[in-house]
Amino acid sequence: MSNKYLRFWGVRGSYAAPFDSHLKVGGNTSCVEISADGHTLICDAGTGIIPLGNELVKGNARELMLLLTHYHWDHVCGLPFFVPAFLKEWTLNFFGPGNDRQDVEKHVSAQMKAPYFPVGTESWLAKINYVCPTNDTLQHGPMRITFRNVHHPGATFGYRICVNSKTVIYISDNECKFIEKSVSKQRSELNHEEQSLYDDLVREEHQSELEIIGNADILIHDAQYTTEDYNRKRGWGHSCYIDTVNMAIDAGVKELYLYHHDPNYDDEMIENIHQHALEIISERKSGLKCHVAREGLRVDL
Repeated sequence: MSNKYLRFWGVRGSYAAPFDSHLKVGGNTSCVEISADGHTLICDAGTGIIPLGNELVKGNARELMLLLTHYHWDHVCGLPFFVPAFLKEWTLNFFGPGNDRQDVEKHVSAQMKAPYFPVGTESWLAKINYVCPTNDTLQHGPMRITFRNVHHPGATFGYRICVNSKTVIYISDNECKFIEKSVSKQRSELNHEEQSLYDDLVREEHQSELEIIGNADILIHDAQYTTEDYNRKRGWGHSCYIDTVNMAIDAGVKELYLYHHDPNYDDEMIENIHQHALEIISERKSGLKCHVAREGLRVDL
């Protein structure tokens, strides 16, 4: 078995959904582990990081890097229960949106202050480093990490992780085609000059999206909503799965993992989404491989 892999520990968005009807896909919120040559990288710290932490302390590694896409609760709410943070032999390196190290530290510690939680980050015994990037690039062992802003309320990063000659893109929260979807229904009301400007913005938006994920070996991307739910929640910062699939095809992605599943969708509904995604890929005669991100799924790199 390869010592280079990624594993899904939490695949839900918004809130944890530990329901009987959701267990095939999983109920924990966002957390993905990437391991290479004894180095551990964690993407987001939703409730999925809790069982991951329990597993990590059984091994020999004592240092890790934690990438946070942003600081909404479903992406940080596992930190108060992350066992390695409370063990003095561990070193934890945090990185996320912010102007400097102090910003990252402030955001990480905020949810563990009274009256929200009884134990603050000052109770952590591990050595904690808040990382400031150099030239928009991070290095963790053999993993090279770059990041870009994506479309979600507040500052939110998407990450490109290069490991073992493979490119893994992790974009947990992102609203594909935001400009196009926001204005399309009103396009007929625009004058000629405004329509031309709108069309230019849509082309620029699409090109930017393709550049972020272009030719990825593995894309883990927000696919939270059906068309019906997206139309009700337009502007909330999440994608309709149809847009995610089409964007992955356009960008030449090799494998797509539908991620950040809506907690209201049970296993059957997510399977229906997956089957429709496969139909779209077939209709477009694409070679894209599409999977459902499921809790516990391990992918060799």
